[in-house]
Amino acid sequence: MDKQLIKQKFDDIGASVSFNRNRPTRFREDQLVSLDVIENKKWEHFVLENPDDFPVEVLDIQPDLRHLLLLVRGQSDKGGKDLRRFLCGHDERHWFVAAIPEDARVSTVKQAVEALKPGPVKNAQEKVGIKAKDLHKRRTASYVRQGEWFFVPQPNVKVQDFLIHRNEPLRRGRGKPHTAEFLYRHGGETVYVSRQYPNGLTGKEYRELITNSPATKNYSWQTMRRDATVFVKGRISHPDHASVILDIWHEVVPNTESESAAFRDVAFLD
Repeated sequence: MDKQLIKQKFDDIGASVSFNRNRPTRFREDQLVSLDVIENKKWEHFVLENPDDFPVEVLDIQPDLRHLLLLVRGQSDKGGKDLRRFLCGHDERHWFVAAIPEDARVSTVKQAVEALKPGPVKNAQEKVGIKAKDLHKRRTASYVRQGEWFFVPQPNVKVQDFLIHRNEPLRRGRGKPHTAEFLYRHGGETVYVSRQYPNGLTGKEYRELITNSPATKNYSWQTMRRDATVFVKGRISHPDHASVILDIWHEVVPNTESESAAFRDVAFLD
């Protein structure tokens, strides 16, 4: 790994990168590298930890967007290639890292941005006919984006008032939640969520856990719905992003980064 060259590429988009931190990361067997964004009172910078010295290169850089595409070349258990790509860049107020699904096989920043868009978003922008120059925008006629969440307009959705939740969180993993002024959901499964289990446990998993480890019953559990179809409108807020106002119901769709193996290498999720 050519650290000096990688530093120069990050510098070209106005970012800083270091290659270790004060406390080393505990790596899993399937983890190639660790990518994080460290924030203190004065500045933010990227941290790339690569203890096994896997080859790392910058595939593409877009200084105007303040984005670059990073490739890590690993090896699978069967001896094949294990290629993991990461989009590193700046979004509104902060730097971010997003893992790209492996089947996308992207080589440019613009391709990576498109690979992070889920199917409903791509279908909507194709239907509307979004111009290529506008594909990276956070607000178009086919969607509004805030961080990792896309909101696709659904003008025909009708919801009875008693089914509407107010000031509801949108959360994936341990990231800071986005808050929707008005939210309606249907379908999905009920899960038990706590700080220790942010992705939720099914009823069966929850009962098994507290049976085997009674102390876990004292965690601050709350019940939520996972994999439901969710619609929001009104003000959508987040401490790291500008609020957006949705005048009609929009379907909520997360980006595709959680579909990638590389997602497990990202420490900073939101």
